[in-house]
Order: sequence, then structure tokens, then C-alpha cells
Amino acid sequence: MRFLIKPFFAILVSLAFLPVQAEEVWPNHTVKFIVGFGPGGANDLVARVVAEGVSKQLNQAVIVENKPGAGSTLGADIVAKSAPDGYTFFVSAGGIITNPMIKSSMPYKEGDLVPVGLLTISPSIIVVSSDSKINSIKDLFAQAKTPKGINFSTAGTGSTPHFVAEMLSMKGGGKYEIIPYKSGSEGMVAVISNQVDATSEASVVVIPQIQGGKLKPIASTWSKRITALPNVPTAKEQGYPEIFIGHWAGVFAPKGTPDAILEKMNQAINAALKTTAVQSRLIPQGIEPAPGSRAFFTKFLADEKARLEPIVKRSNMKED
Repeated sequence: MRFLIKPFFAILVSLAFLPVQAEEVWPNHTVKFIVGFGPGGANDLVARVVAEGVSKQLNQAVIVENKPGAGSTLGADIVAKSAPDGYTFFVSAGGIITNPMIKSSMPYKEGDLVPVGLLTISPSIIVVSSDSKINSIKDLFAQAKTPKGINFSTAGTGSTPHFVAEMLSMKGGGKYEIIPYKSGSEGMVAVISNQVDATSEASVVVIPQIQGGKLKPIASTWSKRITALPNVPTAKEQGYPEIFIGHWAGVFAPKGTPDAILEKMNQAINAALKTTAVQSRLIPQGIEPAPGSRAFFTKFLADEKARLEPIVKRSNMKED
């Protein structure tokens, strides 16, 4: 009998350690990055480049799924309600902090998503169709004061293009008809086809169309000229420093995700952003990798909120 008890006890001890061992091998199956916009937009493109880099760091597949709608709130809600097991993350844009300012209600609470890491910052470029008579911000202001006004496409309420439109309106006055689309790429196509007069999109989205002669850039909304477009002046250079904003992308996880997993993902993101493979696909398109700690990303979010909230209030920005 004693001979049987010892092996049985040894089996129980080994089984007791199985859950701990299983947790230590994260990730042991495919990780998902959820993007709150349609394919082809700035966040989608950044997410796919970074997902590939993170996949190599973690030695596990990282796939991107597009869940567009409600200014990215649909995708954020899906992740907020996902299991906090480290297999579902949200690749956000600025809407994650501005949507709560704009919408009358949110499907999830502010603390239901926790910051993991900032990915990139991309300048926004104000563009018109190649055959437009608008050649500068001053020209755009002049048209806004005509009876026709300006039709301005955005990637949804509270998106970066929406903030650019509000900044233009607040600075130059006139009439702006803001038309939301599901993604920045759709808003850009609307400009090319002359369905709308202008938009402001991330460099990664518009540079190929500018180089192809389908779009005309009139200003960058960043602090300095873009290397890929050295002849395009900034809004500040044209006398309008208040028109300043960039597109950024960051990663969030459902509340309750183990801290060790959050830290490991942050480290994988940072390592990926520092590789030549990732940088060579981002920097030439005017996208700056922005690696940093979780604490750095948390402070970045707080600073953006403090800067943009007054614009929401002054413009009375509301959901569609």
C-alpha cells in the first residue's frame, strides 16, 4: 500500500504545477490585434507592420482583424469585453480618448481598456484633389466663406481629420460640412473623386496618391516638414500654428490582463519598432516609430486629453 501512495502523491504534486507552467508559456496560440477602422487606413497599415514585427519577437502568429464602426468604438468595445488572457488587443487611434468626450454614451467604461504601448506618430497632411483651385490654407479659408463652403471628409466623428476640420473652422471661420467615412482611405478616395473638397489624413495614407498626382497637399499639421514631402509647408509656416495635430497609434488590452503579459507585449512592441525591418517600412512613409514604456504611454494619453478636450468643448463636437 505504501508503495502505491508515493507515486500517487507525486502525480498530484505534478498536476498542481500545470496551471502555473501553462501561464508561463504565453503566448501559446494566435494573438489578435483588433483595428477599429476599415482596411487601408493609417491605423490598419501601422497595425499590420507592427503585428508582423511583434510576431517575430513573440515567436507566435499575430493577426489583424478590422472591426470598423462608430469612430472605432465598435472595435474598442469588442476588445473591452474580450477575455483578459493576452490574446486580444486593440490598436487604437485618438478616438479612444476623444470618443468619451463626444458621445452621449459609451458601451464600455473608460477603465475597461488599459494602455500597453504607443506604436507610432504620423503627421497629418491637408489635401485636396489635384485639379482643385485651393493651393494653401488661406485659399481653403477663402472658399469656406463662400456660399458653397467646404465639404471635408473624415474617418469618423472624433478622428484626427475631424479635429483638423474643427481647428480650421475655429481659426478661419466660414462653412464646413463634415462628412464621416469608415476609414481614412475612404475619406481620401472621396477627395480624389471630387465628392468632397478636402480632408486631412496621415502621411502613410496620402503620400502614394500625392506622388501619383491624384492629390495635392496644401499643408502638414506637424511641427516640421515631412522628409518625404520637403516642399509641403507646415500650417505653422503659413501662419496658423494652432492647426497642429498628428495621427498616433497605440495598443490597449482588456482590464484584468495579467501585468506580466502586458509587460511582455510592451517589450515585444518596443523591440519590433526598433528593428530595421519595421522602420524601413514606416519612416519612408512619414511615420515615426515611438517606442516607450507603459508609463510613458499613459502620460502621453493624459497630455493628449488635456490638449484636445478644450477643442471639443469650444466646437461643441458631438457624435453623428
